[in-house]
Amino acid sequence: MNSISNIAAGVSVIDSGYISQDFAAIYLIRQGGDIAIIETGTNDSVPNIQQALEKDGLNFSNVRYIIPTHVHLDHAGGAGKLMQLCPNAQLIIHPRGAKHMADPSKLIAGAMAVYGTEKFNQLYGDIVPIETSRIIEADDNFVLNFNDRELLFIDTPGHARHHFCIWDKLTESMFTGDTFGLSYREFDTADEVFIFPSTSPVQFDPEELIKSITKLMEYNPKRTCLTHFSALKPTKKTTEQLINGVKFFTKLGRKYTGRSNAEALIQNEMMNYLLMQLQGIGFKDQDFARQRLQKDVEINTQGLIHWQQKFASDQHK
Repeated sequence: MNSISNIAAGVSVIDSGYISQDFAAIYLIRQGGDIAIIETGTNDSVPNIQQALEKDGLNFSNVRYIIPTHVHLDHAGGAGKLMQLCPNAQLIIHPRGAKHMADPSKLIAGAMAVYGTEKFNQLYGDIVPIETSRIIEADDNFVLNFNDRELLFIDTPGHARHHFCIWDKLTESMFTGDTFGLSYREFDTADEVFIFPSTSPVQFDPEELIKSITKLMEYNPKRTCLTHFSALKPTKKTTEQLINGVKFFTKLGRKYTGRSNAEALIQNEMMNYLLMQLQGIGFKDQDFARQRLQKDVEINTQGLIHWQQKFASDQHK
């Protein structure tokens, strides 16, 4: 059984179990006897959700809303299976992502192109389509009245054009998906947190991402609830660190894309940058950090190269 952490009134977080421990979070909001689930993880995450519900004396019939922040499969891969098990639930999704939840064929094809069929099946299994009659599209400033608890949906492009964040007015918590970056609790020191942006493929847009980060901070949240991983208290320093990371990573993309060894060059400079940031907050285990961050560095590099290649292609149209 994965541990359940209560982080605010009626808000708990569990580990989805995706890839490794403490890598991808799922949030449960309880209001009365009903549950809203933010992020689903993958099909393999469903037993963890079931156990969390049962520990609270609930079951799948108590789930009213299933809310992936965007349709990337580490956030929404388990949505279809979960909807099958939750007879009273509706899916809330960004309008740009709704069609992919009803027909996930393009999501599947895109992920298979990255991982290959065998690895895809291992990570995600069968992606189950969702009936359109059970899908709610949440535009910018859509407000969900969840048993008199107001959840506000905020359009936040930059990581992906089909991304929103959710503001829980009651607890002043912002559920940020991948917009407010990546921050793993193993790297926390006495007074500091380590945070860096996600630039993963295929819709990374640095200008839009910085605008979205700035927009979120206008709500002055008590906590940002990251999918990767868990909740932190955002400070001015944390936000600056995140935005500076966006700017540095985009410089790497512009500097090296087009070279034959671009991937290796970007990965090397990105890793060194992150290790220096960790040293700056007093985290000293460089070998552990390299191992923990390697996959994120690889995915971020892919996103930067794709962004620059798309930019070059658009310039020649």
